[in-house]
Amino acid sequence: MLCRLSVRWLRPRPPLQVRVLEPSLARAPAGGASRSALPVWAVASVSAVGPSGAGGWYEALATSAPVQGAEDVLLLAHTASGLPWWGSILLTTVALRGAVTLPLAAYQHYILAKVENLQPEIKNIAQRLNQEVAVRAHQLGWSKRVARLTYLKTMRRLVSELYVRDNCHPFKATVLVWIQLPMWVFMSVALRNFSAGAAHSEAGFSVQEQLTTGGVLWFHDLTALDSTWILPVSVGVINLLIVEIFALQKLGKARFQKYVTYFVRAVSVLMIPIAATVPSSIVLYWLCSSFMGLSQSLLLRSPRFRQLCRIPLTKLDSDTPYKDLLAAFYSKFISRQSRTS
Repeated sequence: MLCRLSVRWLRPRPPLQVRVLEPSLARAPAGGASRSALPVWAVASVSAVGPSGAGGWYEALATSAPVQGAEDVLLLAHTASGLPWWGSILLTTVALRGAVTLPLAAYQHYILAKVENLQPEIKNIAQRLNQEVAVRAHQLGWSKRVARLTYLKTMRRLVSELYVRDNCHPFKATVLVWIQLPMWVFMSVALRNFSAGAAHSEAGFSVQEQLTTGGVLWFHDLTALDSTWILPVSVGVINLLIVEIFALQKLGKARFQKYVTYFVRAVSVLMIPIAATVPSSIVLYWLCSSFMGLSQSLLLRSPRFRQLCRIPLTKLDSDTPYKDLLAAFYSKFISRQSRTS
């Protein structure tokens, strides 16, 4: 026998209690319009929040320790490098992406590769367990529902034991998200604080004043919106490109995967109008972060880099990943358009 089966009554769990917090709306400061014509929420007060929380959740976030730490990192990069603010933002983004998210992304691929290599063993166990459950169900007179629950419960336990044995539980692959997303939020809020006139100064000038002349090319004022929409559209295009690269490497056509892909595509498109309503300093950070994410995704396809990171080989790996990616892109987009026309 593969394992000893037992049936237990499943105790119903109480439903989750979800409490929705309604954020307080930011109000425009009295005494005239904003100098950079930013939206109301983009120039909200960054004053400290009282113990009662009357300042709202966003003010609490804007004055939190992680956001202040992000501000200190930006100021340190600007002071140490001597670069203009656009260069300091790019330098900080590249440094954080290279030092934090790239190792975590490599670890994510390491875990996913080990999980992928377990699939043949999991499939074999599932077949043997299904036969054993069928035999026991016939011997003990189990109903289809009881047999199904027994199979699922036992299979879940056996798969979990495999993950523990190889130290590759899929939840470990989500560490990148839990680190990267908060870092992205804290950096964005820190740049928004600078653009809105936070109480930081260097050499007698506020950071906001420095940002007004710290841009380059067509966005000289980093506290203003990008009226050309070049930066917002670039953010959306790069994010869509990242989504399509991940979609091309997914060989399976599960319905859930399709829904997730559609959702991320919609979010990428939605980021374009959102990026058009925030200061250029934030959009520049988003653009650089997305570009680094795209570069990181392509780098992790390299066989040499994967070998350097000791990522296990899988049956899905290719010796020519970039050539295969171009062929898949051509087949999906260019060749399809040629056939339809």
